[in-house]
Amino acid sequence: MTADALPLAPASAARKRSLGRGLLIGLALLWLTLIVLAPLGVILAEALRKGVGAAAASLSHPDVWAAARLTLLTTAIATPLNAVFGLAAAWCVTRFDFIGKTLLMALIDLPLSVSPVISGLVWVLLFGASGWFAPWLNAAGLQIMFTPVAIVLATILVTLPYVARELIPLMQQQGSDEELAALTLGARPSAIFVFITLPNVSWALLYGVLLANARAMGEFGAVSVVSGHIRGLTNTLPLHVEILYNEYDFVGAFATAALLAVLALVTLILKSFLEHRHADDLAARGRR
Repeated sequence: MTADALPLAPASAARKRSLGRGLLIGLALLWLTLIVLAPLGVILAEALRKGVGAAAASLSHPDVWAAARLTLLTTAIATPLNAVFGLAAAWCVTRFDFIGKTLLMALIDLPLSVSPVISGLVWVLLFGASGWFAPWLNAAGLQIMFTPVAIVLATILVTLPYVARELIPLMQQQGSDEELAALTLGARPSAIFVFITLPNVSWALLYGVLLANARAMGEFGAVSVVSGHIRGLTNTLPLHVEILYNEYDFVGAFATAALLAVLALVTLILKSFLEHRHADDLAARGRR
């Protein structure tokens, strides 16, 4: 090796690293384009195939509005309940040692491990016509299956892990030193939770809520099992897309799918924006 060749080695290595980095970025963007952007583009193109007027007319149908209301109502109920559960579960798992802690962690992860259809069948086995609680429900004149109540229950089960799974790693990393110090100084547990624990996990809690919200709006499998597909009553937006598609109303199906995609994308874009804007704050809280 000559002396003239020595200075070229770092530059050559830098070029190789730059080439490899560019190749990886290009492959990632290509994959995302094929898997995410292309399907979204197809949905939008099919929705507008007969013009904006036809798409708007499809979206103005009363069944679409009923499905949208039920979807938003279900999300508005399921997401706060899972936020409360996720916060309580994360507090218990990260702050206390108790018998059954491992089982609790496994149960939190269970909805992520099984098909949503199975999550729906669980409620059928409990509250269906031949379910475990059917005699008591019949005696009381109550019906849960094929009503909005069943849809809410199915959605709660499917979206249960998201908030807890955002909070648990952060709370484990933060530890409990600040809370123990406050307790030593005589602070009440409720005050410790409100003024120390909750502010430290506020952004992770928000991210989990947004993820659960997006998942709840798009849930199909579990809701399909328990809803009964009653138009105007138990149809959510994902179910209504299926019905319109099976009826060969492709413009209506894709227009409704586009509406659902927009709702989910707005939620995820908001999450990404908040995560980027408050990344330094979140990192600082995580190092505490």
